[in-house]
Amino acid sequence: MKQGLSLRVSQHLALTPQLQQSIRLLQLSTLELSQEVEQMLDDNPFLEVTQEEAAREEFGLTHADIAVREDDREAESAPEFTPGAEMERATTPAESEPAASVEIDAPDWGGDGGTEVVPDDGEWGGDAPARKNNLSGDGEMDATDLARGHESLQAHLHRQALSLRLSETDSAALRFLIESLNDDGYLEEPLEELARGLAGRDEEQVEELVHRFTVALRLLHHLDPTGVGARNLSECLSLQLRAMQAGAPEDSPCHAALRICGQPIELLARRDVKRLAQLTGEPEARIKLAIGLITRLEPKPGRRFVDVERNVVIPDVLVTQIGRGGQPRFRVQLNPDVMPRLRVHDIYAGALKSHKGEGHQALQQRLQEARWFIKNIQQRFDTILRVSNAIVERQKSFFVHGELAMRPLVLREIADELGLHESTISRVTTAKYMSTPYGTFELKYFFGSALGTETGGNASSTAVRALIKQFVASENLKKPLSDSQISDMLKEQGIECARRTVAKYREALRIAPANLRKAL
Repeated sequence: MKQGLSLRVSQHLALTPQLQQSIRLLQLSTLELSQEVEQMLDDNPFLEVTQEEAAREEFGLTHADIAVREDDREAESAPEFTPGAEMERATTPAESEPAASVEIDAPDWGGDGGTEVVPDDGEWGGDAPARKNNLSGDGEMDATDLARGHESLQAHLHRQALSLRLSETDSAALRFLIESLNDDGYLEEPLEELARGLAGRDEEQVEELVHRFTVALRLLHHLDPTGVGARNLSECLSLQLRAMQAGAPEDSPCHAALRICGQPIELLARRDVKRLAQLTGEPEARIKLAIGLITRLEPKPGRRFVDVERNVVIPDVLVTQIGRGGQPRFRVQLNPDVMPRLRVHDIYAGALKSHKGEGHQALQQRLQEARWFIKNIQQRFDTILRVSNAIVERQKSFFVHGELAMRPLVLREIADELGLHESTISRVTTAKYMSTPYGTFELKYFFGSALGTETGGNASSTAVRALIKQFVASENLKKPLSDSQISDMLKEQGIECARRTVAKYREALRIAPANLRKAL
C-alpha cells in the first residue's frame, strides 16, 4: 500500500469549555449551585460577592431588611429614574381588565438603574442575594435553621447513655452500636458481623465482642425512643408492645398483639384475621383489636430524628396571582433568595491590565473564567425563567382550579416554543422547584402524558392521578374501591383508563390495595 498526503475539509461540532460549564450549571439544583459558587469563590481570586451580600452575611440581614433600608434611603434623596421599573408600571394592566395574561418580571441583571452591565466588571444578580443569614428580620428562624438545630438520633441516645453507670468496655460497646444504627433506628448488621469487622479472624475476641454487644443491645432497647436498636420490624413492634404491657390489665390487647408479632409479618400486612386467630388461639374480635393497636405503633423509631435539612426545598421560581375575577393573571419571577450576586474584582482586574509581567497569561485565563462563570449563571436563570413562563402559560388552568385541571404536556412542546432542545428542557426541569398557590412542585410535575377521552380529547395523567386520589379519599372504608371499580368510575367521567393503568397510578401515589385499605 502506497503512502501519501491528502487534504480534506470537514465540519464537526465541538463543546467549548464555556459551553460545557453552561450545560453543567443548568442541570445543578439550587443547593448544588450554591456549593459550586462557594467553590468558585475559593478558587478564583477575580470573583467576589457584592458588598451588599457581604454585609448580609456579616450582620444576618434578610432581603426584607435590605429593602426597608433602601426605601429609607430613597425617601431621603430623590429617586433615580429606572427605565425597567417605569416600563413595568406603564405596561402592567389594571386588575379590573378582563384580559388574562402571564406577566414575567425579568431579573435585574444589572444594578445601575436598568442599564446593562458588562459581566467582566459589573454587578450581577437579582434585587436580593442568596439567603445565608441565621435569623430573619423579626427574630424568627427559617426552616433551614430549624433543621440545623434538630438533634440527631445518635446524639439523643448518647446523651441518655451518659446517665448509665457502665464500665469503660460496656460504654464503648454501647457507643459502637448507637453509631451503627440507620436513620430509621434499626440495627441492620448482625452482632457477629459487627464483631468480625473489629476483631477480624480472632475467634476468641469475636466471641467476647458478641457477648459485650449483646449486653449493650439490651441496654439500647431500654432507651428512648422505644423500639430503637431492633433488628427487624417484628422486634421493633414487640419492644413497643412490651413497654405498653407493663401495668396493662390481663385482657388488654397488648398480649394478643405480642403473639401476632411472633407470627410471620406477611399475615399482619395482609390483615389475615382468620389465619392469625388460628395461630395465636385468640378470638377474631380480639385479633382485630390487637391489629388496631399495632397500626398505632411507630414502625420507624428514628423518624422524628431524621436530618430534615435534607428535605428542605427552596423554590427557584415564584408564581403569584395578581388578578382577581373570572380571568386572573399570574406573575412569574425568579426567587431572589437563590440568585447569587457576583462580580469581577475591580482592583485585581485593573492591576492585571497594567501588569504585563510573569504569569500574566495564567492570570488572564482566570479572569476570563470568572467572566464566563458570571455569564453562564445569568444564562441559567434566564433559561429557567423562560421555561417557567411557558409552563405557566400552558398550565394556566392548574393555577386557577388545581391539579384536576392539569393539561397534557410533553417536553417537546416547550422545546419547540422556546427554540431549545428537549435535553435542555429536561435539564431545566430537573431538581428545580416552583412555588404556586397550591404548593411547591418540581417543574417536571407539570409534564404528563395524555389519556384519551370519549369526546376525542386528551386528559393529563396528573389529573387522572388526582382524580384517583379523590376517589380513594371519599370511599367507604368498610368497602374500599378496587382497581376495576376505579377504572369504571373514570370511564363514567369520560376518561379511558384500563385497570392496570389505575394500579400503576395507585402505586405511584403510594396508595395501598383495596384489601389493605379495608377498615376493621
